[in-house]
Amino acid sequence: MPNQPTFVFVHGAFANSFSFAPLQAELGLLGHRSVAVDLPGHGFEATYPAAYQAPQNLDALTAEPGSIKGVTLADNAARVIGVLERAKENGPTILVGHSRGGATITAAGNARPDLIDRIAYVSAWCPVSMDVGDYYAEPEMASVDPAAFAAALVGNPAELGLLRVNFRTAAPEPLAAMKQAFGADLTDDEFRNFLNTFQPDENLDVGTSADRTQAPTWGRIPKTYVRLSADTSIPLAMQDRMIREADTLTPDNPFDVETLESSHLSWLVHPGPAARLLATLADR
Repeated sequence: MPNQPTFVFVHGAFANSFSFAPLQAELGLLGHRSVAVDLPGHGFEATYPAAYQAPQNLDALTAEPGSIKGVTLADNAARVIGVLERAKENGPTILVGHSRGGATITAAGNARPDLIDRIAYVSAWCPVSMDVGDYYAEPEMASVDPAAFAAALVGNPAELGLLRVNFRTAAPEPLAAMKQAFGADLTDDEFRNFLNTFQPDENLDVGTSADRTQAPTWGRIPKTYVRLSADTSIPLAMQDRMIREADTLTPDNPFDVETLESSHLSWLVHPGPAARLLATLADR
């Protein structure tokens, strides 16, 4: 079926392709093909230090090396571009990014717009006026509790050359903070299930001004932004700000905007509505 688009999914921080399995199943049952990308150092390329297992050795965990050290946003974009090149041989592509994956799909769109028939952000970073890290200091992010990761952060990122989070902590305070930030609408079991798909390490590079949206390339790709109305990790106000900034950059090619009633993660745990919404993109 050469005219059927292929959905290419790009995960966020500490996640991997496994996050999209339920969503891909729903899309498949709706008749759509898809592939989920593992960015470098993710999925079966991830490092799970022995000290991360139970019983944990937190002292050792602060020093054990990780394979994701030195991975850059350019490396992430190159991985996605390689998948897009193969998918494009079969017809149109719809590139979908979630959370931090938005920075990666933006970089891919800047570099190879010819490979992307539609680019879609699901509560994902779409850096327009500033770098991703700088948005965190903006008023729209004032409600975000930095304790969600800080309390479970392990080691010194500058010394490790990566971010490391102990998602297997049993401490109630960081667990509660993470649940509030990422899945307040999930049950405790659903949240812990998702948490156990996370990997402990993430790379440090989220890009520079050169990796923001570029009107001549990224700006000519048809684009959709799916707002997550109950997201407290990237609040709705910040999602709307990035939509406005992008529309100002490319007024002749604004975002198609959709909304799902979901926290940052629950649309992946209960993927039916998201699959039905994404399926409509195949007809646009």
